[in-house]
Amino acid sequence: MPIRRIATLSLLSLCGIILSSGFIMLGNWQLERRVWKLDLIERIDSRVHAPAEIAPSMEDWAAINQADDEYRHVLVDGQFLLNKDTLVVAATELGSGYWVMTPFQRRDNSTVLINRGYIGQGIMPLPPETAPQTITGLLRLSEPNGSVLRENSPTTGRWYSRDVAAIADHLELTAAPYFIDADAKPDQAQNDNSNLSPAPVAGLTVVKFHNSHMVYAVTWFSLALSVLIAGFIVWREERRRKVD
Repeated sequence: MPIRRIATLSLLSLCGIILSSGFIMLGNWQLERRVWKLDLIERIDSRVHAPAEIAPSMEDWAAINQADDEYRHVLVDGQFLLNKDTLVVAATELGSGYWVMTPFQRRDNSTVLINRGYIGQGIMPLPPETAPQTITGLLRLSEPNGSVLRENSPTTGRWYSRDVAAIADHLELTAAPYFIDADAKPDQAQNDNSNLSPAPVAGLTVVKFHNSHMVYAVTWFSLALSVLIAGFIVWREERRRKVD
């Protein structure tokens, strides 16, 4: 066999081994990611459906993080502050409109933003009840800077994300580094058309995680198998050449 052909076959074999090994490693990584994602989904689901616990106080604000706190079911005691609603652009199952973000002063005098719910376009939300009350909902982390395509504009009152720090600064308040998506009210079913009712519709938080890791894993393993099959075909043809 010519030396040049031997070198070519050796190079193709080396490339095939490297490619198939790489694809197998990527497939295994996706399987590991799938295990991690399923564990995350299970943990988040348990938080969402757990009994409400007291929301983190000022002493705990610095330690709040996504892995341990996102979507915790929490409660706060206190009262809403009047005339401080912030409307943030929203797209929900009820249509396009706004989230109604309202500051809530807790009994320890700290403040947390409450997402009172969704309101349709062209509708001004009813002011919140200012009597002392308990609010339950899901703890959410701040969404800084705006949306992918549009930045928040506090001076013009245009908000495209629930940026806690920016909203609090605009209202001249010091607020928790998180906000709370309020739970649905028992009587909400009567007012679930927010294009007609000025009462914000709460409880519309979407808890959904993209989990296509198995598909990705199968894709990588299929590519690895394709390389091995191609290598087998080359090897078979080479054997035939020797026989001939």
